Amino acid sequence: MEARTIRERGPTGERRLSLLYLAPSLIIFAIFIFYPLGRTFYLSTMGTDIIGRANKFVGLDNFADMFSDPGFFKALGTTALFVLFTVVPAIVGALVVVLLLESRISGQRMFRTVFALPFAFSVATASVIFALIYNPAVGMANGILSYVGVDRIGWLTEPDLALISISITTIWMTLGYNVLVLSAGIGAIPTEVVEAARLDGATGWRLHSRITIPMLSPQLFFLIVISTIHALQSFGQIHILTKGGPDGATSTLVYWIYEKAFSYGSSDFGTASAAAIVLLVIVLACTGIQFGVLERKVHYR
Repeated sequence: MEARTIRERGPTGERRLSLLYLAPSLIIFAIFIFYPLGRTFYLSTMGTDIIGRANKFVGLDNFADMFSDPGFFKALGTTALFVLFTVVPAIVGALVVVLLLESRISGQRMFRTVFALPFAFSVATASVIFALIYNPAVGMANGILSYVGVDRIGWLTEPDLALISISITTIWMTLGYNVLVLSAGIGAIPTEVVEAARLDGATGWRLHSRITIPMLSPQLFFLIVISTIHALQSFGQIHILTKGGPDGATSTLVYWIYEKAFSYGSSDFGTASAAAIVLLVIVLACTGIQFGVLERKVHYR
């Protein structure tokens, strides 16, 4: 009896127990990640009928059709601009806010709550709020312009402004999360390090540039990677505010995939799947470059 108990607690028993604990996660990954990913690769090599059913093998023809479509390259350019307009300002803005909040100003808790509040809003809620703000007739944005004597403008209807307007919305939505992460990072900086720097005469910007920001490099690196991935996959605010318009000015690669697969009665799942694979490669490439280049500058204490 004792030998049997020892045998059940051996490597085989532990392996079975670990698999039992992992089973729920593996099932969820299989249903929502592995199967859709495999299905995407499958559809990228198949032609589809009018209702989107795969009916014949076409090899790389879907990729050829995608690369021959000018709209695809326009969507790539729009995606690159959107990432540039949202990732850098959101992280730099959050860093400035956190450094100001750590300057021992009055009402720190209130300001920290105010800046973190956007994190509580969903993409749909925030998009509806900004749709009202950008409303050309009664929106707050044009109301402020009218107050200072500037003519009303179409924030979401002018091609040169629509992407910037959506970028502002995205920055507002991500600012709260960035502030929370950076605030936690500052809270983890050893007090003795800061006090030693102050005793050496480091104050203000010198203290932040030599001590605070280098010590925040792990949090900044994390935010750069996560924010880039989120920006590449953004969809909700674009769909609610502009639906990719005007004239495709806000149609990022994700939205281009949606239009190919579902919008306007389209069922071109083959080309859409090929574009989804390209998006996956872009995400992996950006993440790999960031880990290969930026992580070397991260100071892990």
